[in-house]
Parts: sequence; structure tokens; C-alpha cells
Amino acid sequence: MEKKEEKTLRKELSLLNLVIIGIAGAVGTGILFSSAAMASLAGPAMVLSWLLGGIFYLTIGLTYVQLALNYPEAGGPSRYALYSHGRVTNMLNAFSDLIWYLFIPPIEALAVVEAINFFTSPHGIVLINSSGYPTSLGALLGVLVMLLFIPFNYYSVKFFGTSTTVFGIIKLLLYLAVALGFLIFLFNSMNFVKYGGFVPFGFAGIFSAIPLAMFAFGGIRVIPDYAEETKDHKVLGKAIVYTVLGQTLIYIIFAIAFIGSLNWTGLGIKPGDWTDIQNVPGNPFIDIAGASNLYSLLILTSVIGIVGPFVVGYIYQGGGMRVLFAMARSKYVTDKMKELNKYSVPLWALIVFSVVGAIVAYISAPLPTIYGLISDAVVAGYIGFSVNPVAMHSLISRGKIKPIFPLYQVISFLAFIFAGLIVYWSGWPSVPYAVLLLTIVSVIFSIVYRVKEDFINSIWYIVYIGFLTLLTYIGSVGALSLLNFYYASLVCVIGSALFYGWGVISSKK
Repeated sequence: MEKKEEKTLRKELSLLNLVIIGIAGAVGTGILFSSAAMASLAGPAMVLSWLLGGIFYLTIGLTYVQLALNYPEAGGPSRYALYSHGRVTNMLNAFSDLIWYLFIPPIEALAVVEAINFFTSPHGIVLINSSGYPTSLGALLGVLVMLLFIPFNYYSVKFFGTSTTVFGIIKLLLYLAVALGFLIFLFNSMNFVKYGGFVPFGFAGIFSAIPLAMFAFGGIRVIPDYAEETKDHKVLGKAIVYTVLGQTLIYIIFAIAFIGSLNWTGLGIKPGDWTDIQNVPGNPFIDIAGASNLYSLLILTSVIGIVGPFVVGYIYQGGGMRVLFAMARSKYVTDKMKELNKYSVPLWALIVFSVVGAIVAYISAPLPTIYGLISDAVVAGYIGFSVNPVAMHSLISRGKIKPIFPLYQVISFLAFIFAGLIVYWSGWPSVPYAVLLLTIVSVIFSIVYRVKEDFINSIWYIVYIGFLTLLTYIGSVGALSLLNFYYASLVCVIGSALFYGWGVISSKK
């Protein structure tokens, strides 16, 4: 029965579809809202944070290339650990992935509401208050936006791929037009050197800003989720690499445009007070365009504030429902999640993901703002990501798959280290909050579906998650600050290296 269901997933996506899905699914809220928070931590050096983020993510992307080519399955990244470490490890990995996906559509819906608020608030219709919280009306509109995501994922994957390619190309052209407008009309090179220099907060600031950048580097995670529905799975590697390079280039352009266009007095900020930039209400690009009285650029920026997050939202809704589909195959959730509609789309997975996603995201963030939601999503996502480099090394060393590029050990090792650093740098309370949510859902579903096989192979992963949580508590980004940023980061690297070796040894023989 299971094989029959697998065959009914239609192979409709091309390389172009995958690349546009990857880039258009990444360039959205992160690039718009993370810029202000990143600038408050790193100043002009946020440009380097984006660049380093791209390098970090490329190593993770290469592990997905290896695994996706060998296991081209729907929701594949939520199943790779099943082949290397068994059911318990994979269950934790899968629920981490699911939490990452559950957060993103509500984040994007809230970003759409934020952009719409720019047009409605002058007329007395307030959707987002001055503290960044959605009003009752704003929350209702956010739910409506999430419902509008559903039609894009209800019909065939061919419809999804075609519509996303069209809207994605239009969206990317609009984003580049906005970046070009900021660079031409508002650019001031003195912002890069006048106020504390290019690196006003040192390397600690650069590294601290990377987790906010890493939320935006989620595009390649979606590509393996559609591997089973790709016409030729051999193009998956190209799609992943092209996506990482493409989105990194766009992010660096936007970072340069953001710093160069800062209108300090127009935003009500003391010139050079980088830390106060994160307190700018709303979409910072809209605020800058408005403060500069460039109304054509303001309108264009407002449009991408609506279109960009909307496209990201429905793309991640599609990826998330495939994670649920994969979890049903692994027997972590009900088989109902595998049922396909007449368009060969997992219907119940779509319904459940859409409903539960909104509920979980809005009640689980420390503050119901975009910045808080982004931090929590990053932690959950990279806890899930971190197991796959270990799975790749384990599967190759056990002879189950063959390496497709040299120095695979180095690539997988660096990917694991970088994922751990991103989790640690995300700080307190995002790490314990995400881990608590992961623990609750894992315990409940392991009891309901009696997941206990291969527990011994999962101990390294459980202890590793505990290690990152403890380090966040005592480190400079945590509650106690017993270790400074550099010492705590070094401890994270050394500890992660040890856990990497433990993880490879713990794989199934």
C-alpha cells in the first residue's frame, strides 16, 4: 500500500522550478526585518554576517546534495537520519524540522499584515501596534492570509511549480528594483565608516548577527522536500548550489543598500546609535523610504513587503505538509497524513499543518513579534539540520551510499559545527523555548506511536541538544553570562566536534 502511495506523487518539477522555489522561498521576511536587528548587533559589518551565513549554509547545502541524490523522497531531510541512526533520532530530527516549518507561514503572514498596516493605519485601521504586536483585527487578517496560502498547495505540484516560477520571478525582479532604488537615490557611503568604523562591535557583533541571517537561508531546505516530485532528481544538486549562491548575492546587495540608505534623523535615531536601529517600528525599508519622502520607492517597497512574504509563506506551507507526509511514512503521526487528493497532494497534511501551524507559532513565541518568531524558528530549524551532516558521514562510512564529492568528512564536520554555533548564537530564551517545545511534542508522540527503537543510537543527539541549551544559559548570550562571547563560542566548537564523533560512532551498523 505504501509503495502505491509513493508512486502517485507526480514528478512535475524542473530545475528552473526548483531554483525559483528555493530563492523565492528564501528571500522574504528575513531580508526585510532581520536587517535592522543585524545592524544593531554588527553595524555596517552586517554585510560580512550575510557573507559568512552564505558560507556556513553552503556546507549544509552540500550535505543535502549528497543525501537528496541518494534518497530523493518527499520531505527527505526529515527521514535521512532514519537510515543512519534509527527511529528515535529521526523522530527528534523530524519534529525539529516540523517546528521550523510551523513557525514560518505565520511569520510571513504577520509580515504581510505589517506591510498592509502601512496603508491602513493613516485611515485609523491599525493592524500592528507601536510595540510590534498584532491587534485583534491584525491577527484576524493574518489568519486570512494564511488561508490564502492553501490554494497554491491544494492543486497539483505542477500548478504549484508553474505559479511559483511566475510569481517568484516577478517577486525577485521587484526586490532587485527596490535594492537598486535604495542604492541610487539614498546611498550614503559615510554610513559605512563614520560611526565607529566598519566593524563597530568587533567580531562578536558579526557572529551574533549571523543567526538572524540564517533564518533567511532556508531556501535549500525546501528543495529536498520536493525531491520525489522532481522530473530528474539528478538536478537537485545544481538547484541547491544555485539557490545558495543566488540568495547570498541578493542578501549582500540588500545589506549594502540598507546601511547606505540609513536616514538617522528621519527615523528618529541619534546618528551612529546602531543599537537603537532595532527599535524602528515596522518594516525598516518602508520606514526608511517614508522618512526620505521618496514616495515611488515607498510604494514599491510596500508592495514587496506584501508580495515577498506571501510567496515565502505558501512555499513553506508546501514544504511543511511534505514533512508531515514523510513523518507519516516513518510512523510518527497518523497514516491520514499520507492520503492524497485527486491532484496527488497530501490533503490532510495540508489541512493539519495549516491549522496547527498558526496555533503553535502564535502561542509559543516569547513575544508575538516577527523578531521573536524568527529567533525561535532558527533554533528549531538548525537543531533539525545538525543531524543530517552526521547522517551523511555515517551512511558513507558504513558503505550504504557512495560519496559524490571529495573531502566529504570535512564538509559534513564543518556543517555540523556551523549548525551548532548558529543555535548557540541565537541566544536565550530562544534556545530553551524551542527545545522545550521539541521535548513536549516528542514525548507525547513517542508514547502515542510507541517510538522506542534504536534509542541507544539517539543518546548522542539528546545529550547534544542538552549541551547547547546549557551553554546558552551560561554563555554570554544567555542568562548568566559566565563565559564571554569568544570563550563560549570556542566551547561550542570543541563540544560540537566531540559530539560529531560520538554521533558518527553511534550510527546503526
